[in-house]
Amino acid sequence: MAENQAPKVGDVAPDFALMNQDKNVVKLSDYRGKKKVMLLFYPMDFSPVCTREHCTFGPSFDKLNGPDADTVIFGVSTDSPFCHAAFRKQYDIPYDLLADVNRKASKAYGMFAGEEPYNCSKRGTVVIDKSGKIAFYKEQPMKEPRQVEELEKAAMVEDLLRQEANEGGESQRASR
Repeated sequence: MAENQAPKVGDVAPDFALMNQDKNVVKLSDYRGKKKVMLLFYPMDFSPVCTREHCTFGPSFDKLNGPDADTVIFGVSTDSPFCHAAFRKQYDIPYDLLADVNRKASKAYGMFAGEEPYNCSKRGTVVIDKSGKIAFYKEQPMKEPRQVEELEKAAMVEDLLRQEANEGGESQRASR
């Protein structure tokens, strides 16, 4: 796949190993076969829209995590683990923040905004199913915060598609 090209729903999710705010390495492959993973790409810690989003998502963590706690949520930006630690502590964010300081994960997921003007990630959501494939992908305009209800639906996309198929309805592609 070309650099900074968005993967498609159904593609195998690009693997990564990124440090979280505690400087522990988190590998996507460790969750394959065990949990769904929701990646919340965002431009910068402490920026107004990002702060508002994470302060909204935190109290809704249990809703986003799913009724069976089968979805692991990670915030992903190009900030350092040190910046993530301060941001997470100040706003009591209940999920890990992953530091993509070399921009490789952001580029692998088509979520790198470019070097100018801020050299940061785009705002977007990627849900990876338990088998390691992209189940949902949506890029969000940089200045528009995501809504909790939209993330809830994204976390449940597999269940909704499976339910439609069982009811004989036509399944829809969960994409942009």
